[in-house]
Parts: sequence; C-alpha cells; structure tokens
Amino acid sequence: MTAVALTGASPALPRTVRGVLADYLELSKSRIVMMVLITTAAGFLAAAKPFDAILFLHTLVGTALVAAGTNALNQYVEREHDAKMRRTRNRPIPAGRMTPRAALLFSTAIAIAGTMYLALAVNVLTAILGAFTLTSYIFVYTPLKRMSTACTLIGAIPGAVPPLMGWTAATGALGAGGWIAFAILFFWQLPHFMAISWIYREDYGRAGFAMTSVRDEHGSSTARQAIFYSLALLAVSVLPSFLGIAGRAYLVAAVIAGVALFLASIAFFFERTNLVAKRLFMASNIYLLVMMAALVLATRN
Repeated sequence: MTAVALTGASPALPRTVRGVLADYLELSKSRIVMMVLITTAAGFLAAAKPFDAILFLHTLVGTALVAAGTNALNQYVEREHDAKMRRTRNRPIPAGRMTPRAALLFSTAIAIAGTMYLALAVNVLTAILGAFTLTSYIFVYTPLKRMSTACTLIGAIPGAVPPLMGWTAATGALGAGGWIAFAILFFWQLPHFMAISWIYREDYGRAGFAMTSVRDEHGSSTARQAIFYSLALLAVSVLPSFLGIAGRAYLVAAVIAGVALFLASIAFFFERTNLVAKRLFMASNIYLLVMMAALVLATRN
C-alpha cells in the first residue's frame, strides 16, 4: 500500500512514508500522549506493591492507544475550527494532507483497540475509565467549548483520569491514593490551561471557542482563576501526607512546588503578557513532573 493510500490524500500530493507517520503522530498528539503516560505510570507505580513489569507495560500500551485515539478523534471533530486558527491550521486534516475519513477510521480503530486491550490485558475497570475519558472528552467537552466557559472545568475531568487508570490497573480497584492523584491532575490543568488560553486567545476567538480568555479583554478574570486553582491545587497536593499515604519529604516537595506555581500565577495577574503566561505554562509543566515523581517516591518507600 502506498503512502498516498494510507492518508487518503490526493495522488497529486505524493508523500513519503516518514511524512505519513509524522502526520499520524501529529494527529494523535504524541506529546500529549507522552504526558498522559507519565501520569498513568505515576498512578501505577504509586499503587503497585509489588511491582508487576508486564502489567505495567500492558497498562501503558492500552492507555497510549486510547489517548491517541481520543486526540485523533478530537482533531477529526474540530477540523473546521482548526482550519481557522494559526497554530492548528497546518494539522494533517485542515492542511489537506489527510482526509477526514482516513482520520476517522484511524482514530476509531485505535481507540476501540486500546479499550479492548485494557479490558483483556489489564482489567475491566481500567478499560471503563479509558472509555469514559474518551466519550466525555469527545461528546461533552468538545462541543461545550463553543457553548460555555465552563468547558475548561468539564474538560479537566477526563483529563485527570489517567493517574486513576494507573492506580486501578495496579490494584483492580478505586482507592484514596488514586482519587488524590486524580484531584491533583484536575486542579493542575486549570492554571496550566489558563496560561495556554491567554497565549492563544485570539486563535480561540477566531475559531468561536467560548474560553474565559476570549471573553476576558484585560485578562484579570483569567489570571484570578489561575491564582484560585493554584491555591486549590496546593491544598489538595498536601493531602497524602495528612492521610498517612506519604511522609514529610513529600509534604515539603508539595509545598515548595505548590508555592512556586502560585507565585507564577500571581506574576501573571500583575503582568498579563504572553511572556509571563508562557512562564506560568512552563512552571506548571515542571510542577506536574515534580509532583508525580514525589508521589511515586513517597508511596514506594
């Protein structure tokens, strides 16, 4: 089969195999999949006692397929809106390098395969959580983005499920530690996305998305929400120490990381520029990596 046939693109636009693979990786949002896998791994490692390497590998493979399928299906659904935004108009579908039909077939196939893989190789509960993540993201969050600013809160729910999937994969059940990891990721997404949405507010406006930043001319509401959710995140992140799940070293790490993110949000409030928003975005990324590592280390000692 030729690379042209794989993408469903016009014969007038010959493609290399490398180009086709790059397009499918972009369609799947491989960098987001990697972040999903990091949080899923953290949930698994925090819960797995003893550690099962084969089960861990199965969990990552199934989760990667579901995450990639969700991302690809999202690009299929939003292809017309992506074409209106500068940062997304060169994605495979709006740029014409892949037909919507090819994208739909690919995304549906890997999403179903990933869900079945989790059910057969891991456990049914984890597969159900994966299916919930996909359906709530595509059928609730995605259409809500054009209707209400509440979309950010709603979208943070499926976005917070991966560490909980890791926890259930390791234990076969929902547990306090898994729910805390879910809560940490839920609140983390909010200052993280407030920074992103401020940077790309004009793009979101062109696409007709009802983001807070689009309707917030001066950015004060966007920045206040970043501050509020940073504080909520700090409160949630220290819970493992108070519940006896983690010790003092984790508590120190959680406080330092949480205060750093809070200060980055404060800086954004006083200087609502793209540069400061990018600093908040980067601070949130570092925060997540630090907290996932701290949670794993604390619970495995």
